[in-house]
Amino acid sequence: MIKHDPWMMNILKVTAELGLPDGWVCAGFVRNKVWNHLHGRGREPLNDIDVVYYDPSDTDEETEKKIEVQLLKSVPHAPWSVKNQARMHEVNGDDPYASTADAISKFPETATSVAVRINDSQALQLLAPWGIDDLVTMEVRPTPHFQEKPDGHTVYEKRIHEKGWNKKWPMVKVFTRGGSYE
Repeated sequence: MIKHDPWMMNILKVTAELGLPDGWVCAGFVRNKVWNHLHGRGREPLNDIDVVYYDPSDTDEETEKKIEVQLLKSVPHAPWSVKNQARMHEVNGDDPYASTADAISKFPETATSVAVRINDSQALQLLAPWGIDDLVTMEVRPTPHFQEKPDGHTVYEKRIHEKGWNKKWPMVKVFTRGGSYE
């Protein structure tokens, strides 16, 4: 699906050209594409385009803002959001992450813990630490990391309420932290 979407391929090309260490485009960029396709819809505007990378040598948030400016020069008006996962453990109250994949595995929902990029061979590469079953079956459940976090239930439930995914995509099934369907 992504390969045949010129807009998405351009986003991936532009981000790849930056050469960000362990760089990916993740979360809603992938999830929304799949869910829109499964609901018979075309591409809809995104709230943000999440670009993530891992660079422990420069964890200054200002660097992320500079990267966003670079991306805006290539694709103006795109809702870029750039985050260095080498610093996000502090924001999320976690132990330091070892890589972008490690950080993505600790996102709140399995269906959102997905990323894509154009690799050095110019091929699409998918990163899905928890697989893609929940993504393609449109089931939203917390990642194992969020199941174990003391405040995971509160954060997960708040996100589910705020995002309203099962209202936007009626075939989406949302599960509580305990595993029951809502």
